[in-house]
Amino acid sequence: MKQGDLILLVSPKGKRYLKRFTPDMILHTQEGMIRFSDVEAAGCGGAVTTHLGHQFRILRPSTYDLVKGVKRSTQIMYPKEIGYVLLKLGIGPGVRVIEAGSGSGGLTLALAWLVGETGRVYTFERRPEFYELSGENLEAVGLSDRVSRFRHDISTGFYPESHIPGNPLTDPSGADALFLDVRTPWDYLDAAAEVVCPGAPVGFLLPTTNQISDLLRALEHSPFDDVEVLEILVRHYKPVPDRLRPEDRMVAHTGFLVFARHGGREAYKRPQPLPAVPEGWTPDPQDAATTETVADD
Repeated sequence: MKQGDLILLVSPKGKRYLKRFTPDMILHTQEGMIRFSDVEAAGCGGAVTTHLGHQFRILRPSTYDLVKGVKRSTQIMYPKEIGYVLLKLGIGPGVRVIEAGSGSGGLTLALAWLVGETGRVYTFERRPEFYELSGENLEAVGLSDRVSRFRHDISTGFYPESHIPGNPLTDPSGADALFLDVRTPWDYLDAAAEVVCPGAPVGFLLPTTNQISDLLRALEHSPFDDVEVLEILVRHYKPVPDRLRPEDRMVAHTGFLVFARHGGREAYKRPQPLPAVPEGWTPDPQDAATTETVADD
């Protein structure tokens, strides 16, 4: 454990404290004081006792813990949506992804965590208070160096005043993926199509069904296809072997997700058309049977 490492302290009642390690720090909780010199001695995976005798577990925070721990003044995306978004958009090391708007920075944090040191997140937020808050949350977890933040209204496109063509820190063109968490995403489809690479996945978060209908109508006349609409519900169970049943409360509707893909380039056309039946070619009976089965389904 070294200066500046993120650690998670969990109380006997399950309350979580996400902190940066500083050897001479003292954390004051309702269960008593915790000296970080004792935390260092116990190490991650161990436990430390407060001056009142309450034991706290010491853990390294997961991405889930980081997202849930951000300071918020807006409704953040829940981990149940974030996990699916990351998979659908193909987020991983080296990926360049665009996000608008930043909000409190929960999704931004998860994107930055997964793109690694070789990837890049370009996040856009027009409201100054959210722009500042998301920046503070990224700084708090040490991921701000992977994110290019723009206080910019995307109604004018995804190229802010600081845009320098070819500069990987300010030029989002040719991005591998894009996600919009804005009220009227259908207004930005043309701009989105211009800034991502052909075939790139795009995603949208919307709270109501009438917004989904408006977006679907716009997508029908856009360069995007392969549309998917869904919501994700999570029901936790009480972890008691002899009384296993669902929890009294459920994390149900928190938003609808819509995904699509950039239509890509036009199909390649051969300079010389192939003959209708190549010489010497005979159909494979097995292929014919497979084709019929697919058609029947």
